[in-house]
This record gives sequence, structure tokens and C-alpha cells, in this order.
Amino acid sequence: MAEEARTDELKAQNHAACLDGADTITSVIATHNKGSDATDEDFAHDMTHDEKKARVSRSMGYLVDMMARDDWGSEDMTKIKAAISAGTTFVG
Repeated sequence: MAEEARTDELKAQNHAACLDGADTITSVIATHNKGSDATDEDFAHDMTHDEKKARVSRSMGYLVDMMARDDWGSEDMTKIKAAISAGTTFVG
């Protein structure tokens, strides 16, 4: 069955969700890199390394799936691609 075409509004919502996913990846990695200097204010400060890897992996899965769509317009994917790259390195 063919995938239904997304409206411009839905593309905008999906792009915003992708940016949120990219922020999640970036935040988890930044918190991890702080090590013992991470505080309660840092996202994922209370996660183990394996939990952080799982969180990044889930967010990356969504981003990779969304990036595979061929109907994007002029949306800027730079931040999303950078998060996927950083996440790939982090997860190993």
C-alpha cells in the first residue's frame, strides 16, 4: 500500500518533532560528557550509560526513519543529520 502524501502542515510538525529528537540526542550526550559534573538540571543525569545509549538509539531510529522520507521540501536538516552522526558515534 502506498504511503499517503503528507500535507505541508504535517511536514512542519514532523520537522519540529525531528528537531526535538535531535535536541534529545544532543542533551543526553552532553550530560554524559559532563560525567560526575552532571547535575539534576542536566537531562538524563540519572541514567546509566546503557540507558543513555538506549535513549539515543530510540531517538536516532525515529530521525533515520523520518529522514528516509522523500517528500521533504526546503526544511533545514543540518541539525538532524548532525544529531544522527553524533548519536551513531555515541551508541557505537
